[in-house]
Amino acid sequence: MTALAEILHRRIAAEGPMSIAEYMTLCLLHPVHGYYTTRDPLGADGDFTTAPEISQMFGELIGLSLAQSWIDQGRPDFVLAELGPGRGTLMNDATRAMGAVPGMLEAAQIYLVEASPTLRARQAEVLGGMSPIWVDSLADLPEAPLWLVANEFFDALPIRQFLRAGEGWAERVVGQSDGHLAFGLTEPAPVAALAHLVPSTPEGTLIETCSPAQGVAAELGRRIAQHGGAALIIDYGDNGSAGNTFQAVRAHEKVSALAQPGQADLTAHVDFSALAQAAPCAHTALVPQGVFLETLGITQRARRLAQGLAGPALEAHIAAHRRLTHPSEMGSLFKVLGFVPEGAPVPPGLLAADLRER
Repeated sequence: MTALAEILHRRIAAEGPMSIAEYMTLCLLHPVHGYYTTRDPLGADGDFTTAPEISQMFGELIGLSLAQSWIDQGRPDFVLAELGPGRGTLMNDATRAMGAVPGMLEAAQIYLVEASPTLRARQAEVLGGMSPIWVDSLADLPEAPLWLVANEFFDALPIRQFLRAGEGWAERVVGQSDGHLAFGLTEPAPVAALAHLVPSTPEGTLIETCSPAQGVAAELGRRIAQHGGAALIIDYGDNGSAGNTFQAVRAHEKVSALAQPGQADLTAHVDFSALAQAAPCAHTALVPQGVFLETLGITQRARRLAQGLAGPALEAHIAAHRRLTHPSEMGSLFKVLGFVPEGAPVPPGLLAADLRER
């Protein structure tokens, strides 16, 4: 039993079962035993690999998309920010591409929204020469034009799960059984925020909600609507709740979400339509990551980078391109949603459409 598991057992024994949101928060962010608090989870030696770690092309193309958006909105002085910047790889690659745009980096102040001391240290190694400023939350950013990227940030925000039962909802919770953590259900009861779904939701249907994600989207949308800018949100998910998507990953393999709390990454699919509805600014259509990257010219960039490569290096480069773009890999599972001010051009790679009208 992990140290965090012992804490969870004592808490459940004293207070009763906890929501999945509370369980996720403790597992990921406990100040002593939390998953993100205590480790760098990325890479071959970690538990998962994100797109920026697969190839420099990913961050470069995001940088160029944001750069064109900045040009389209008049080249203002601005905040360049990333939510959950991992090792700093994406920001490093994006700013290298932005360096080809006259005046852009000179107009930017880089902010990194990061809660993990371990990852902040890694980001400082990579980005220290750019004098980034670290903050704990989006609310800590200055009120200014904002160009922002969030890659695999929203999927780690804590969710709740509800099962349609009678005229109400039974919440899926984490309790204990025979000395082990176990899922259970509360007694069915009305849930005000879900009342509008009762008539259209069949009995026994499970839905996921993520109010923290909607809160972040609302704040992000407010800033862009008020000051200008753009945001690119890249994650796995789709429009609407897709049933039970709560999962744990350790050493690049799916594991039980309850087996080793604090030792595995916990995530859930992102409901992009909920983000779009929460943000008081214009939105793009939801575009698959592969389509987004191909529209931005990843294949042409891959061919240029392949010049001079041979053997295993060339094979790895080809595999990276495929992993990022192919529908059977990350190309369809991951989606991209953009936020812009009303009337502004959408960032390259995306399509103009307001998801609230769908």
